[in-house]
Formats: sequence, structure tokens, C-alpha cells
Amino acid sequence: MRFIILALFLNSCVSVGQLKNNENPVWEPPNNNYKNLKTAYFASGCFWCVEAVFESVRGVYEVYSGYSGGFLKNPTYYQIGTGQTGHAEAVEVLYNSEEIGFGTLLQVFFGSHDPTTLNRQGPDRGEQYRSIVFYQNEQEKKLTRDYVKLLEKNKIFNNKIVTQILPFKIFYYAEEYHQNYERLNPYDPYVKSVSIPRINRFKKMYPELLKESFNN
Repeated sequence: MRFIILALFLNSCVSVGQLKNNENPVWEPPNNNYKNLKTAYFASGCFWCVEAVFESVRGVYEVYSGYSGGFLKNPTYYQIGTGQTGHAEAVEVLYNSEEIGFGTLLQVFFGSHDPTTLNRQGPDRGEQYRSIVFYQNEQEKKLTRDYVKLLEKNKIFNNKIVTQILPFKIFYYAEEYHQNYERLNPYDPYVKSVSIPRINRFKKMYPELLKESFNN
């Protein structure tokens, strides 16, 4: 039984830190002087995977993993894992709007996960893995709704899209060890079996959107 439980953890977006109920101090990103960049917020499963996908896209300068969409203030990874905070694992995308628009970010978002699975993405299940676009203004809201209608009209997916379209309220940065997790932990069992295949599928589908360093 112990082996079965361990195997499940190794193939899901769960860290040893969550299992131990460690309370990590609130982390803030370094000041990289990104004042001229815009932000966008998305949730589409394990943030290790989502962060890596957006990091590969031209016009995106930084991506941070965190939590959004819930009610608990300053949540920890352990608390998120209980499914009792209302938050989803999410990412903050910092991008240059002169190089890439919000509409293209929507293409990246919907093209890199399955938006038809409710509270689930790949092997990860729970409300914290639900699909969400967080809009910051009416234009982003309309663009997202119109994009979903277009996907459904063209029957891009076999099942109904269940992505939530929610007003952005607040984003809490995840603990430091979650940032750039895929890049820093390439031999992690989950990264090898889930995260890397996910970004490879995206790269194969949208080579024109990739940064030169990722287009190989």
C-alpha cells in the first residue's frame, strides 16, 4: 500500500513539501524592472507545466507560479492541496503587448491543455487544477468569450469547454521552490512523464509562437 501511495505522488503535481505540511514564508519575485510589460493570469492544471509553456512563447518575458481564484489570504501549497481554499494553481504572465497580444495568449492557453475536463488536467484532479481565464478588463472578457465561441463553433474539442472566465482579483505567488520548477528539476518523475510531454506537444503544434531558443 505504501508503494502504491508513493507511486501516485510521483506521478502527480505534488511535492514532498506539501506532504510534510511545511509552511513556507511568503515569496516575492525579484525586482526586474518590468514596468512596461503587461500581465495576464491563467490556470490550466499544474502550474509547473503551465509556467513552462508560457515561458517558451515569444513576447513573454517572465512567468510566475502562484494561486488565484479563491478566498484564503496568503495560501500555502499545502493548503491549496486540501482543495478547501477555492484557489487554483495559476500563473502570472508578463508580456510585451507590442510583440504579442492577449488574443495570442488565449491561443497558447487553449492550445496547451484540455479545457473540457472539469477540475482535472492529466493525472491531476481537484478544484485547484481547474481551467480559468482571469480577465482584467472588459476587452479581455469579450476576447475570451468570443474565442471560446469560435472554438465551439469550429468543434475544436469533442466535449463542451468548461473553462471559467472570472474577473481577476488577486494573485498570490507560490513558494520559491515552485518557480521555474520544470527547468530546475528535469529529472523529477512528474516533470519527465507529464510536464515535458505537455510542452513538447505544444511546441509541435505552434512552432511559429516559440522563442528561438525553444524552436528546435
